[in-house]
Amino acid sequence: MIEITNGTIEERIIKLLQKKYPITIKDVEKELLISRKIVIRVLQKFQVKGIVQLEPLPDKTYIRLTRNDFSFVGKKRQKKFIKHYKGKNKKQPNEYEGIMFS
Repeated sequence: MIEITNGTIEERIIKLLQKKYPITIKDVEKELLISRKIVIRVLQKFQVKGIVQLEPLPDKTYIRLTRNDFSFVGKKRQKKFIKHYKGKNKKQPNEYEGIMFS
């Protein structure tokens, strides 16, 4: 069982490889909006561990997922922070507090 931390680039790449096949390095770059250097570095790390196999062709490099025994560990966090506003007690518009000017 291979443990992958949630919220990392490695997790995003593996989940994309599980969804789409065949896929190239260029497709991974476009889909995840990550630079080519980072994608290649992560894929080479995976290749050393035996998780993926890179199949180079003259114009493209295809990625093949060789293992499927992944465990995603860690807390799932919300991607975007949500502000919660506590409204102040506002006076009702129909309450009369003084002389009205016209």
